[in-house]
Amino acid sequence: MSGAAHGPRRPRSGMAWALMALASVVGVIVLLGLGVWQVQRLSWKTDLIERVEARVAAPAAPAPAAAEWAAISPEADEYRRVALAGAYEFQDEVLVKAVTGQGSGFWVMTPLVTPEGWAVWINRGFVPDDRREASARARPEGPQQVSGLLRLTQPGGAFLRDNDPAGGRWYSRDVEALSQHFGLTDHAPYFIDADSAPAAQALPIGGLTVVSFRNNHLSYALTWFAMAAGLAAGAFYVLSRDRSQD
Repeated sequence: MSGAAHGPRRPRSGMAWALMALASVVGVIVLLGLGVWQVQRLSWKTDLIERVEARVAAPAAPAPAAAEWAAISPEADEYRRVALAGAYEFQDEVLVKAVTGQGSGFWVMTPLVTPEGWAVWINRGFVPDDRREASARARPEGPQQVSGLLRLTQPGGAFLRDNDPAGGRWYSRDVEALSQHFGLTDHAPYFIDADSAPAAQALPIGGLTVVSFRNNHLSYALTWFAMAAGLAAGAFYVLSRDRSQD
């Protein structure tokens, strides 16, 4: 057998020990900071969920009119229960690709023109893939009363595909693109997810809005704190062993 036997491990030099200690302290501080940030996010998300649930359960208020549009924000207005009156413009109705608890199909988006002359897009509900023809769904004429949840525009597209107005293919409820395509110049910057119709079996099926928020911040915080504790314990063990061998 050749080669010298391994002797006892030599302790790190003072400089190396100090650098390792500093790196460990910085690492623990960073991990603790990430944990605290997730705790703050948990508080924000919990408050958001409570506010949204209160909005959904509240009685319907008048939908924001033109003078209020500039003040609309996701924090204050998303999922507000609202109501308004107007008449549908069915010649501009479009289908937007959707996947719901009812399966694959489409949202039926129809502009509603108010007595004041401005328009708002109404998501009248869901139709399955095999019932997409206009004759399969209700088209109420004349003045209508609509209630539902206020939703902010969804620009761009979805399902990894962009909206294609020229081709009649829509993948998100992009209020601006829809209005531009159909020449609606005075339109609300939001749409409304309509409540379910009294006739439960009628198409389109309203009231399918899913109000759900992922809230994993507590588990993320515990993970960061656990990593900080593990790093601190490991660094303490290694550095204290080095000191004991000086």
